[in-house]
Amino acid sequence: MTRPVTTFAMDPGLERRLFTPDTLLRLREVAIIDEHVVLNDFTTPAARTALAATEVLLTGWACPPVDDVVLDAAPNLRAIVHAAGTVKAHVTPACWRRGLAVSSAASANALPVAEFTLAAIILAGKNVREYKRLYRARRGPITLLDEFPRTGNYGRRIGIVGASRIGRRLIELLRPLDFDVWVADPFLSEEEATRLGVRATDLPSLLAGCDIVTVHAPALPTTRHLINREGLALLPDGATLINTARGSVVDQDALIAELTTSRINAVIDVTEPEVLPPDCPLYTLPNVLLTPHIAGSLGVELYRFGACSVAELERYAAGLPFAHPVALDDLDRIA
Repeated sequence: MTRPVTTFAMDPGLERRLFTPDTLLRLREVAIIDEHVVLNDFTTPAARTALAATEVLLTGWACPPVDDVVLDAAPNLRAIVHAAGTVKAHVTPACWRRGLAVSSAASANALPVAEFTLAAIILAGKNVREYKRLYRARRGPITLLDEFPRTGNYGRRIGIVGASRIGRRLIELLRPLDFDVWVADPFLSEEEATRLGVRATDLPSLLAGCDIVTVHAPALPTTRHLINREGLALLPDGATLINTARGSVVDQDALIAELTTSRINAVIDVTEPEVLPPDCPLYTLPNVLLTPHIAGSLGVELYRFGACSVAELERYAAGLPFAHPVALDDLDRIA
């Protein structure tokens, strides 16, 4: 096994949030790395000196674009290991043209998002938001069976929009439970759906036929407002829409209009813009649970990014292909 010269390229200080002491020890064993060098500007003399010797860039949030100019300054660069999700902000097509291997820890981020979504599904099925509202207002007994006869998750139909990494991770979490899972994804074949234990369907049928719909499609030009006014109107009365993907995938104005009628409910973790203006109705609508983009990795969950990236470096040092590669052709269909 060889120990490649590896350089951090991310927001300085982020490396302390990504790696536990044990993971740092593994990193030192598998790579030659100066932990005091963290690049977020490739144009400085110090950065050019570091790049000249670097074989692997270990990247994170705020890594600058790795373009032809940077690649010219890094003649020994062979791989980029990204300790986060999408690589679109910094890995340019030039990297693949020059034969670099690219890895992403997006799969590590899929689990907390899937966990958050699973919790939202279960709480929506149990009608927790309405129970809370009524109990707080009444401050007395609630006739549980009579007042909410449709509460519960047994046999409830869940619609997943997008068989992405997160969508598939959610399918795994749902599998032991008594849900009927439908998936709408143009790239999901009937055979693959059968293997996953779900029903493949088209988007209109899913929206019209599911009690809870959760969005896991990537933000692409082709998916902007994928869930539009017409689609929202298909949702059954009392349905819940969950969005932990990107705000642009749902037509937000149309969603607000539909929510204002109190016909449906929503759990919204992502919006457009990312931080809503103070007067946005989503803050105050009683049938909305609004959170500030917390479904993805936060706090101690960031350590999973570090562990994933070190595992990829271990494979690289051993001459093995990455477990989580990213190819140029992937960019048109991933987040």
